[in-house]
Amino acid sequence: MAVLVGSVGQRHSAADLAIVRQTPLFSGVGPESLQLLLANATVQSVGRGTTVFLQGDPADAFFVVLDGWIKLYRLSSTGEEAVMAVFTRGQSFAEAAAFALGTFPVSAETATDARLLRIPTANLEQLICRMPEIALAMLASTSRHLHALVQQIEQLKTHTGAQRVAEFLVFLCPVTDGSCNIGLPYDKALIAARLGMKPESLSRAFSKLRGYGVRIQHNTAVIQDVRRLLAYIEEEQEADWDVSQS
Repeated sequence: MAVLVGSVGQRHSAADLAIVRQTPLFSGVGPESLQLLLANATVQSVGRGTTVFLQGDPADAFFVVLDGWIKLYRLSSTGEEAVMAVFTRGQSFAEAAAFALGTFPVSAETATDARLLRIPTANLEQLICRMPEIALAMLASTSRHLHALVQQIEQLKTHTGAQRVAEFLVFLCPVTDGSCNIGLPYDKALIAARLGMKPESLSRAFSKLRGYGVRIQHNTAVIQDVRRLLAYIEEEQEADWDVSQS
């Protein structure tokens, strides 16, 4: 298994910077603060199965996904892997650990070939003291991740498999109207693990969603009408509410 730590990276391009600016983490950070924060950041292109960091490693950096898929996981005492989260293009991860200047509470591995922007935590404390907006942005991003985890727990407890898959796809959609194509990991078992499902249950969920304009073509989810998928989710939520009140 390849290991990312210590690998040589390249400087980010203008296109990479555009992706970074659109992430929730940096959307509220001014140009000057962002320039200082990314002064020592590097872009690293890595293959599938590369270890980004391991649980317990010093949190010496946080990351933005420029392309590909990353999974965060923990290993149980028996060595069983539990997928905690998955991230894709335009999403950041590990900023909470970096903000606390502690150690990584989970391990991270590339689920596909990927490009990552690695942002070192060196001098982060000084930057935060000079520009508090950086701390506010990181706290806001950490809050969003926590909110997402709460929603994930709720979905695991109350939503059907098809609902979970539909909500997952909508979350990844860059638009709220019209058609949309979403790149998925080649290993669909990763998505199943993230959604608390067995691979065969995921396949059944994808089959059900065909009736709502969702097609899976190799590693791409083709959504014919995002609004139609949103309507399905709302209908299912209303049905769940009716059942709970009866």
